[in-house]
Order: sequence, then structure tokens, then C-alpha cells
Amino acid sequence: MTVPLEAVLRHSNGAHWGRFVRTIVEVETEDGLIGLGELGGGGESAELAVRAAGASLVGHDPFQLEAMYAKLCNPTASLYNNKVQIHAALEFACLDLIGQRVGVPVHDLLGGRLRERVPVASYLFFRYAGPDGEPGEVRTPEQLVAHAQDLKQRYGFTTHKLKGGVFPSAHELECYKALARAFPDDRFRYDPNAVYAVGEAIEIARQIRDEPNDYLEDPTFGLNGLRQVRREGIPIATNTVVVDFEQLATNVLQPAADVILLDTTFWGGIRPCVRAAGVCDAFQVGVSVHSSGELGIQLATMLHLAATLPTLRFAIDAHYHQLRDDVIVGGKIPYHQGTMEVPTAPGLGVKLDPDKVGTYAELYKKLGPYPYDRDPGRPDWYPLVPAQEFADPAVSIAVDAAYGWATAS
Repeated sequence: MTVPLEAVLRHSNGAHWGRFVRTIVEVETEDGLIGLGELGGGGESAELAVRAAGASLVGHDPFQLEAMYAKLCNPTASLYNNKVQIHAALEFACLDLIGQRVGVPVHDLLGGRLRERVPVASYLFFRYAGPDGEPGEVRTPEQLVAHAQDLKQRYGFTTHKLKGGVFPSAHELECYKALARAFPDDRFRYDPNAVYAVGEAIEIARQIRDEPNDYLEDPTFGLNGLRQVRREGIPIATNTVVVDFEQLATNVLQPAADVILLDTTFWGGIRPCVRAAGVCDAFQVGVSVHSSGELGIQLATMLHLAATLPTLRFAIDAHYHQLRDDVIVGGKIPYHQGTMEVPTAPGLGVKLDPDKVGTYAELYKKLGPYPYDRDPGRPDWYPLVPAQEFADPAVSIAVDAAYGWATAS
């Protein structure tokens, strides 16, 4: 299905084209109980992959989660047919079923809730204006600060994440420092999506290390590159190169990242994230929760995870405020003073709104998928890592993301 965003969001690899494409998974027991899961993108191909994986699980007991992992994620077979994110969606659904069956929220299945509300960061993107000027463009420091101020007033954020790697680093650093000046009591994090060469990433670290940073996220690609940047005295976070236990072990033995951003889909489910957090705790590595463009189902998994982590001391990431709507009953989960309440109903604590599901399934049929690694405002451009060509911060572009139409001024 396709759910609209407030704007076309630019990132180092391309753009979110004014919408998120998500795949919703329902797992039904023989007595009619339904558990919900979610994974990103894919459209028809994701649906086919989930159906193919699910065929081998007909009759499987949803309580037998380790056996399900073995069936889907055999480590050598996964070299040819990686099903980690499919497993994650099915694990979400099974935990939802288990919680409903025994009458407890998922966080109680994970060891219990340590916090009732979870702090959430604003997720700031450079973005295109719509063809009629609405929503407004975010390209300059002034536009970015105004956008952040609007979000802070609406949602109460006190931590702000800037998604970068779109413009040359000098321009993005000017924007980042403008945020820090505008909100002197708040915390900040910069994520250029691993777009910079090591030398430029080191220079960026030097320029921002005295700002009120939570961390610098993925300034360059690879553990060795991060290790070099880390020497500049700024905490380093990653969600790109520590996403499994072998990579985590390497990071413990040869530290490169100070904070591991746990993603309930990238790691294959909530339970692997809990296990990874335990390893991090044992070796004094920080953790937080990563966002991969979720609707309410995956957001619920993130909140349940965050509620149980004893060493969580950062606001979690969430794209969620960028969405115009959601497919769960009651609409979007509300923010309050920069936090979200952890669901307390049995299971994940969310239910699908069938009318919304129908509406956004039809919207997907109308618009189809979009290429995450392409930019509708720069149709001839494609990303390289490290980047060798950036967008021009002097050029204003309006985009109709649905159809890929753009005008520049």
C-alpha cells in the first residue's frame, strides 16, 4: 500500500517520493485470531516473497519463534535468499498473536516496560516544494530552522535529527549549526547516510564536535572508516554497518560505533534487537532505535522495544510525523511533549482500519512503486558512495512526486 507524506523528502541516495510504500502482513490462527506485521517497500514483489515464505509456515505454532527463525533464516541459505525482513514482519505478527492470546502487551513478553513514554526526535529532511508551493521547500538554513520550529511547536521535540548528504557539506554544516543556534537547549544529530569519503567525514566531525550532539550518524561507509572518524572525539552511531551479530562482535572487538541504532526490520525482528541490546550493555556500547519509514504497526514494535531497553538514553528516531495518515484504528499515534505512549493493549496494541487499508491499497495501484535511489528533481543523477556530485543549494525545485514532474528556478 501507499500512504502519503507531507512532502517529497530528499536524502543522499535519492528521495522518498511523497509517499511510503509498505507491505502489511496478517497471520491468522485456526480460531480466527489475527496478528499484524509490516515491512518496507517492495509492492508486488514483497507480497509474493511474504506469501512464498508463509506457505512453509502453515500450521506452525506462533509461540515457536526460534523454530520459525530457523525455517526462514538459515545462515547459509540466506546467502542466496535473504529473508531477514520478511522474518521480522512475521515475528511482529506472532508476538502480536501471543500477546493477544495470553492477554499482555508485547513489552511484557520482552521482559517488561521500564518507561511508559518514549522520547522521539524530530526527523528533519531537506525537501522539495509541491508544484503549487505547498508544502513549503526546505533547502536553506532559514527554511530548515522555520520547519524545525513548526515541528517543535506541534509535537514538542527537544531532539532533532538532520538527514543530510544532499547538498555539499559546507552548506549542510551551515544548516546544522543554524539549528543548534536556534534551539540552544536542545540536542542534535546529523546523518549524511554514509555519503562522505573518510577525509571529508573527519573534517565534518571536527567542525561540529563542539555542538550539543547526541552523535554523528554514519558519516562515512564501513567500520574502518567510522573508526577513523571516531578518533576526532565525537560519538559515532550506525544503522548501516552493524546490523547483525557478526558485525556487532567486530564492533565490540575493534570499536567503530559508540551507538548501535537497532532497527526492528533490519535485525529481523524485535527479539534479535533485544538480544543485540544485551550484548551492547555487556560491553558498554550505547543503543537507540532506528526508523526505516514505518506505519503504525512497525512503530508499535519500536515503542515496545524502546520501553524495555535499560540502557536507552537517546530519543528514538521516527519518520512518523512526516506521514499524513496511517492505516491503524484511530489514526496516527499522537505525540505529547516530544514523546509517544507505549501501547498497553494485548499484543502490539494496534488494529487495522479496513477502510484506510482499502484506500491506500488502491492508491498503490494508481501510483505504483517509486525508485528509492532516484531523485525526481534530478532525473539524470544517480548516487555514488562516496558521493561525487551534490545538489546545488542555490537551485529551488518544485516536484509533483506522484508523476515525477519537476521545475527549477
